[in-house]
Amino acid sequence: MKYFGGCDVGSTYTKAVILDENGTIVADTTIRSKIRSQESAENAMNEVLGKAGLSSPEDLTYLIGTGYGRNKVPMADENISEISCHAMGVHVTNPEVKAIIDIGGQDVKGIAIDTDGTVLNFAMNDKCAAGTGRFFEAMARSFEMSLPEFSQLSLTAKNVIPITAQCTVFAESEVISLVGEGKPMEEIAAGIQMAVAKRCFVMAKKAGATDSIALTGGCAKNGGLKAAIERVLKLKVIELAVDPQLMGALGAAEYARQKGLARA
Repeated sequence: MKYFGGCDVGSTYTKAVILDENGTIVADTTIRSKIRSQESAENAMNEVLGKAGLSSPEDLTYLIGTGYGRNKVPMADENISEISCHAMGVHVTNPEVKAIIDIGGQDVKGIAIDTDGTVLNFAMNDKCAAGTGRFFEAMARSFEMSLPEFSQLSLTAKNVIPITAQCTVFAESEVISLVGEGKPMEEIAAGIQMAVAKRCFVMAKKAGATDSIALTGGCAKNGGLKAAIERVLKLKVIELAVDPQLMGALGAAEYARQKGLARA
């Protein structure tokens, strides 16, 4: 049996996936990224190889690096853009999905997927941290909650308190003021989720979304954001059968499988 790997070195988390020659996931891992991308890649690969029962990257027929630190995966045969890898990862998970919003640690992308899993079109907002994973981490800190707790809080809100600030720093100050005034925390959280959903609107349209969309990245696990996107964008959010945070690494591993088998 031949094995193929994908390593997605993100700004916040590093993910790795190993596939067998049939495209089945043999092992995966998600770890917090280090300051040095190379160290993140090495740690993730050591962990996922161990889970797969393999001893070193040399046991892989082909390995592709992707993500923010894709050029720092020392054992990779090549690297491919995370935009292409997210598209391919979603495609092999659910070929029916044609549009995705990827909310990463530092940017937000809208991606349209062609019938073969390649990218038709994409748009990216990397000019501001508002609406990214870093933004949600800052909001959770303001609420003195864990990120998973904050992600579910808005689902209990009866009303929405709008968040007007467009900057992460100012939004955090606005939230702290609202909490200090004794406003219902779940309604403030609903306002935060709604503000991010509105930021996703342009990305979704540029990705060509018409009736449905899938979310990738760690923020795809945010139940409150999913509900807000469905409400604002009036699109059905398709649940992926594989952890949405793994899509970049999965797509990289699938590209590695295709290239490795073609080379053989």
